[in-house]
Amino acid sequence: MKKEPKKNEKGEAKEESGFLDQTLRPSRWQEYIGQKNIKDNLQVLLSAAAERKHPPEHILFYGPPGLGKTTLAHLIAKEISAQMKITSGPAIEKVGDLASILTNLSPGDILFIDEIHRLNKTVEEMLYPAMEAGSLDIIIGKGPSARTIQLDLPPFTLIAATTRVALLSSPLRSRFSGGIFRLEFYTEKEIGEILKRSAKILGVEIHEDGIKEIAKRSRFTPRTANYLLKRCRDFAQVGKKSLDKNTVMEALSLLGVDERGLLASDRSLLDVIVNKFSGGPVGLNTLAAALSEEEATLEEFNEPYLIQLGFLERTPRGRTATIKAYGHLNIEAPSHLQEKLL
Repeated sequence: MKKEPKKNEKGEAKEESGFLDQTLRPSRWQEYIGQKNIKDNLQVLLSAAAERKHPPEHILFYGPPGLGKTTLAHLIAKEISAQMKITSGPAIEKVGDLASILTNLSPGDILFIDEIHRLNKTVEEMLYPAMEAGSLDIIIGKGPSARTIQLDLPPFTLIAATTRVALLSSPLRSRFSGGIFRLEFYTEKEIGEILKRSAKILGVEIHEDGIKEIAKRSRFTPRTANYLLKRCRDFAQVGKKSLDKNTVMEALSLLGVDERGLLASDRSLLDVIVNKFSGGPVGLNTLAAALSEEEATLEEFNEPYLIQLGFLERTPRGRTATIKAYGHLNIEAPSHLQEKLL
């Protein structure tokens, strides 16, 4: 394995950034792989806004973690040469916090709010006139002497991201007039292209079969793929090995990532359903107690990928393991599941 310093835009070698996730983030539209439909829509939106010499309308991105919501926000800011102020839903605790952020924006700025579904309800309601009319209503004083002051805000674009769009209120969703975009999971081919680009930036020489092996286990998510690539790089570097398929398999085995991308926690979940509860159905709270894990972790992290692979079913009575899950665990499926295939 050969590692070289990565280069800047002029081709000059420079030291690798301490924040690798930021280093691997695409900085141009051409470098952003996947989500073609969203990119096409955004380019039309941004081009039309530029012709009108007006900031783009407010945009909402939603989807599972690690698919590129924040990256898209950065790319939009670079595309329109705008300054971007970044915050998150939990960080804006009081109305005053939001007022401070909004009044410090300059014309044409982008305000990016991550995990916007975690905004305080009172703070969220303050956003409505800011998004719709470009004004901010502030109440000064208390009781009979209280009065309202309306501040005019500079034209700005709000870009929001969330992993749980269902928790956003209908009034807030309706104010994203620029569009609400759902990011889809990536294909193995797209993940492979992302890995090639990341390997080049990191100065890592990896065989084609190694890339395919990581892509296959990446859970269709770029963030996970880049994480696995970095850990495989470390393994190859310490062991003085070439980063081929065998080395990748050794590294991922050490990490506990199997051939379908399942982690130890995923396999434990399936194992408990199959061996302790006869394949289910079993309730989420019972599963959480059996695994000593939080219900939210199982529901938001483990289950979506297992359902996507067809290893798990959610039924009104609880979670049930499928015949594919039995096959993955090398356990003979019950006769009633085998009969479904006949």
